[in-house]
Amino acid sequence: MSNIPIWKLNNGIDIPSVGFGVFKVKEGDEVYTSVLEALKAGYRLIDTAAIYGNEEGVGRALKDSGIPREEIFLTTKLWNSDQGYESAFRAFEVSLEKLGTDYVDLYLVHWPGKDKYVESYKALEKLLQEKKVRAIGVCNFHIHHLEKLMAETKIIPAMNQIELHPLMNQKAIRDYCRDRGIQVEAWGPLMQGKEDLAAPVLVALSEKYGKSPAQIILRWHFQNGVLAIPKSVTPSRIKENISIFDFELSQEDMAQIDGMNENKRLSADPDTMMNGFE
Repeated sequence: MSNIPIWKLNNGIDIPSVGFGVFKVKEGDEVYTSVLEALKAGYRLIDTAAIYGNEEGVGRALKDSGIPREEIFLTTKLWNSDQGYESAFRAFEVSLEKLGTDYVDLYLVHWPGKDKYVESYKALEKLLQEKKVRAIGVCNFHIHHLEKLMAETKIIPAMNQIELHPLMNQKAIRDYCRDRGIQVEAWGPLMQGKEDLAAPVLVALSEKYGKSPAQIILRWHFQNGVLAIPKSVTPSRIKENISIFDFELSQEDMAQIDGMNENKRLSADPDTMMNGFE
């Protein structure tokens, strides 16, 4: 059984407090094996997206894992080119078919894009009403996107999944979301391998707690109430990334990691990212 603490979303449903992401994990054997490894290690939240091109492999792994579907929290996302009210429904059905399931636990608008995110989200509200999804939310939304969305729709998003790591700690958005009951989820929680984890602060804390720098960062996310979805295709790292519940960072050490912030974005800015990844 999984030993991951469970949190509650704003509509009352349970969600594991750490998940497994599959961004850039190749369709076929790579994603299939990685997801099976993650489930074996104890992960129960799997995060994919239409644009990742690996929903089929994820679905196959879920089915072959032998774990009952209701024990797995499955997230996928609506891509930019599928935004719009009617097209969102079509895209959702394609995702369902690829995943081999009849519902998704969380469906997210992947990027705000230019001008269709409100109508896209209204389609998600209908999917929620029809019980085809258990929760709905968004990714990569700045505060101004969230304000417009909430002014023009009925259901407050359960989730805002954003780029979040020690170099880009997103404190303003985290505070804004917390005050409104929106769970923040971190993609790229370990800086996507684009930055060295051997920063002096992380090395010192790693030695102090007897944990890897990655575990230190993931524990920092957890103690901040942020749901991290680390990605790995290496079995030992998959296990390591979930082994963060047997120690606690002191407030002083949390503040040291906070002090690493440079507001350094390692991927696209939601205000300018319209079509594809950088």
